This record gives sequence, C-alpha cells and structure tokens, in this order.
Amino acid sequence: MPHAIPVQPKDSRGYFMLPQAPEDAGYYVYGTPGKGEAQYAHPAMITLLFMVEREWALIDKRKFGVGNISIADGGDFGHKSHRKGLEVDVRPLRKDGLQLPVSYLSHDYDLDATEVLIQLFRTCAAYPLVVFFNDRRIPGTAPLAGHDNHFHVQF
Repeated sequence: MPHAIPVQPKDSRGYFMLPQAPEDAGYYVYGTPGKGEAQYAHPAMITLLFMVEREWALIDKRKFGVGNISIADGGDFGHKSHRKGLEVDVRPLRKDGLQLPVSYLSHDYDLDATEVLIQLFRTCAAYPLVVFFNDRRIPGTAPLAGHDNHFHVQF
C-alpha cells in the first residue's frame, strides 16, 4: 500500500497553513497560538514567503522567523489585524543566528541583515507592501507601537 503524502491543513477559505519549518527551509516558525494555528496564509502571502525564503537561503545561512499570519477561517485571536491571511510578522535577524526574539535596541540585533530581508520582501512582492517596524534606520518602514522585536509585512 503506498504511503499517503501529507498535505498541509487548509481552512474554509482555502488557505493553507504555512509548512511548519521543513528542515532545509530558510525560515523557522514561532507565534501564538503555536503549532501553526495562526499561520494560515492567503495564496499571495504564502507565495511571497516561499519566494523570500528561497532568495534568503541563497545569501545567508541563518533562518528568519515567521510568526502570526491568520488563524483558520480568519477569526479573532487577540489581534486587530491578522485576519485576512495577507499580513505576517517576521523577527529581525540576530547576529548570533539563534532562533529567539531580538529587539532592534539589542546588541544581538543585525541591522544590515534585517534591512536586506525587508528589501527581499519588497523585491519579491507582486503587490505593494506596508512594513511596520520601529527601527527608523531602515528605509520604507513605518513605526508602530509594539513592533520593536518584529516587523509586520502586509499587502
């Protein structure tokens, strides 16, 4: 009997859950709730994440952290946003490569790599993006309360 190929969970909108960090992926996952429950992405967003991940893996061995996108069916989980699958939280890069949160105010924060990653999101996007992040040294980002330790990308 052939083995079944696992398929990512899909919600009523037809949005798939972001694969939960395949071993050779250029990203890792985090967020609340965990286990991918808040990582259902619109096809445009999941395509963008995969494109950025492939480009990032070509230039840096560190993985970037992908956080909240949307819960299944777009319900409320304590965010005013993150309901349409068109927004994603991403952690800034750390100099030490650890897969932990880092504030742009920390000595472990890698400004240059984070700026490159944000520019990859812009370059790979098929539609204009808004990026919220409180490190004002990165061009094209807008500050927003609560965004010292992650940037928020949305179509």
